[in-house]
Amino acid sequence: MENGGEIVLTALALVLVIEGAAYALFPEGIKRAMAAIQQIPASTLRSFGLAATLTGVIIVWLIRR
Repeated sequence: MENGGEIVLTALALVLVIEGAAYALFPEGIKRAMAAIQQIPASTLRSFGLAATLTGVIIVWLIRR
């Protein structure tokens, strides 16, 4: 069985793979998305971030239980 540190490092590596692929494959789309994000209120971004975090935690919990 994997230890906790290995799981965290694997998760971080996967985030880098996905993020890196998006920047490499769609650089102009990323620029447009970042410009659009500037127009979204901080409270909306915070709510979306919390919802995404909670969803991720639930998915991990369901997979690992």
